[in-house]
Formats: sequence, C-alpha cells, structure tokens
Amino acid sequence: MLASIADRFSKVVQRYLPDAFVIAVLMTVLVFAMALAMNPTEPGMIFSAWGDGFWTYLAFTMQMVLLLMTGMTLASVPFVNRGLASLARLANKPWKAYLLTFLVSAGAYYINWGLAVVVGAIIAREIGKRNENAHFPLLVACAYSATVLFPGGISSSIGLTIATEGHFLEEVMGVVPTSETLFHPSTIIIFLSLVLTMSLFIILMSPKKNIISYQLKDGAEQSYARNETDTSKLTPALKLEYTPVLGILIGTIGIIYTIISFAGGRDLDLDIINLFFLSLGLLFHRSLGQYAKAFIDVSKSISPIVLQFPFYAGIIAVLTSSGLGQLIIDGMISVATPETFNVFTYWVAGFVNIFAPSGGGQWALQGPLQIPAAIKLGVDPSKTAMAVAWGDGWTNLIQPFWALPILSVVGLHIRDIMGYCILLSTLVGVVTSILIYFLY
Repeated sequence: MLASIADRFSKVVQRYLPDAFVIAVLMTVLVFAMALAMNPTEPGMIFSAWGDGFWTYLAFTMQMVLLLMTGMTLASVPFVNRGLASLARLANKPWKAYLLTFLVSAGAYYINWGLAVVVGAIIAREIGKRNENAHFPLLVACAYSATVLFPGGISSSIGLTIATEGHFLEEVMGVVPTSETLFHPSTIIIFLSLVLTMSLFIILMSPKKNIISYQLKDGAEQSYARNETDTSKLTPALKLEYTPVLGILIGTIGIIYTIISFAGGRDLDLDIINLFFLSLGLLFHRSLGQYAKAFIDVSKSISPIVLQFPFYAGIIAVLTSSGLGQLIIDGMISVATPETFNVFTYWVAGFVNIFAPSGGGQWALQGPLQIPAAIKLGVDPSKTAMAVAWGDGWTNLIQPFWALPILSVVGLHIRDIMGYCILLSTLVGVVTSILIYFLY
C-alpha cells in the first residue's frame, strides 16, 4: 500500500512542482506580501531590508560553498570512486539497492554534507547501472533523504557555529563545545533512530511497477573522477602544476596544522573542517593541477546554490525586519512549557526552513529569540540549538534548495524525487518530535 501511495504521490508532484529557482522567487513574493500586510505604512522599510539583506550572508555563504566544494572534490578522488563502484555490486536486489544507497549516504552526511552530495550521487548511479529493476528516482531520493541526518554529523552548521569563538550569541550562551551538541548521547540516539526507521520506510515504499531504470543522459554521464595527466611532455611551468610533490606537501602542512589545533584544545568549527577537507583533497589528488580540475568540475553543481542563496538571505532579512519571524516564534513561545519548548522549537525551525533553507541563516533569525526564551524557562540552550538544527534538516526534504547539487550530478529534476522525499519527511517529523520530547 505504501509503495502505491508513493507512486501516485510522486506523479502528482512531478506534474505540479515548479523549478527550485521559481520556488525561491515565489517565496520571496509571498514573504513580501505578508510583511507588507503587517507593515502597510512602511513599504520602504521592507524593500530596504530585502536589498540590504540580500548580501548579508556573503561570508557565511562562502563558508558553506567551500564546505560543499571541498567535500565534493574529496569525493572525486579515484580510489573513492572505485570503492563506491565495488560497493555497488552488493546491491543485487532492488530493496538492497535502496537500502545500500541510503546507508552509504547517511555515513557520508555524518562526515560532511558536501562530501555526501557526490558520494550519494555516485553510489546511486553505480547501483542504478547494475540493477535495472531498481527505480532510479527512488535511488536518488534515498541518497538525498539522508540530508536530514547532517544536523547530528560533524559538519552541522549550527553545532559548529556555536562551538566557534566569537559567534554572535556568545555573550548569551557562551561557546558550546561539540560534546554538548554533536557528540551528546541524545544526538546520537536521534541519529541512529532516524537511520533505522527511514531504512524500514524506504524498503516498504519500494515500487513494484512503473520502474524507471538508470539511463545515460545524452549518451554520456558526468564524471568527477580524476584523469591522470601525462607529465612527460609538459613544459617546466606545467610540470609544477602536475608534480605530486606540491600537492602532497601543502596537503600535509594543512593536516599537521589541524592536528596541532586539536591537540591545543580547539573544537570543531566551520573553518577547521574546511581546511581539513581541503588538505585531504590536495593530499589524495596529489598535484595542484588535478585538484584544480576537480574543483572546477564540482563548481558546476554548486552554481544553483550560489544563485539562490542571496534570495533566501533577502527572505531572512524581511522575516526579521518586518517582525514576521518574531511573530511566528513568539506565538510558539507563548504556548510552550519547559517540557514542550524544544518540540515547538523543532516545528517552528522546520517551518522557517522552508523559507530560509540555511542552518546558519536560520540560526541568525531564531537564535536571538529562542535562546533567551529557553534560558528564561530553564531549558538547556545547547539542546534548543540542536532542536533548531534538527528542524532545519527535517524540512530540507521538502525544500529543494540543497537537492540541487546531487540532481545536477545524476541528471534528474527535483520533480523526479520530491514525492518520495515528502513522504519521508512525514516520518522524520513524527519520529524526531517524539525523541526530542523525551530526550530534550
């Protein structure tokens, strides 16, 4: 029955869901309309807020883009591609194909969600090649749906932000070590519970008919594997680009710096994660020229995010300046108790994420309102921060923004996978709400 529901729902979504960029613009118009309705005498303020906010998160955008690109470039190392291709041979039945795709992606999202984009795309593609009975849109949905797990992983933007000295709420909640957020037992329990329940749900959702198998697009597929360059005929200048010495040397320097930083007591944060993955990529790609080629290749998948991120930054600015965001959060706070506060926080975060699909941007909106309220109610602010993070990850399943890179790799449209993602988001919302209530 679930497979039949998923199939019908997917067809409806394919017919009516617009492009992700169209969604971003429509949401901008909707938020503008609501903000103007709340502030009918101050239209200039709303327009100014949007324009000023359009570029507010440029620094954070760069951090996020680097997080994605360094992870994706690391995933393009040849031995990673070969390992995933070998692993794909285990999926000799459709249910194994879906389950393996999800579990591999879940592991990758725990490490780095930039890495996970390409790892998920490669494993879905390799399994699709070898199993013509596997429904390829569902394979890709399995790869992307693991995005709900990244708030509990070591690249969680909110968890890393509040662990970074100088973050904008430091005076209110201090610097929160990752032992109280990402590596806390409650976070691990939620992470593992979602992995288990989503795995079972995916198997039950597997279609038995109308199978769309993997097909090459335009007779060729996009590959991120590194091609070796013959250095014997290169000029001295080009030999510098393709000698393994420089790549290995600078990569090693970056890794040594990372080790020294952790030995000195530094916690995980966005900057150290970016440097570590950059250094690993340089070390494994070896030459600077090969790394640069791989970096340029993955940039094609990131361009939709670079295009749309400023629009969502503008939305966040309008939500903040108009009082609309505060109205939503104040409404939640007014009915919450210390026991239910973080569950309401999770729900509100999921709702706000639809309009502002950025963990850091959303935290900039919710954090200044949620954390003082949590402290006033006697709620642990580190758990409130994680409730926001889980809510941000939850509705990524119905907000197409972060699916764009993986879709560009596999050659599908958001409409092809969103039906399955929406059904999975329902499960995730129920399971996580229950767990947050009892654990937070």
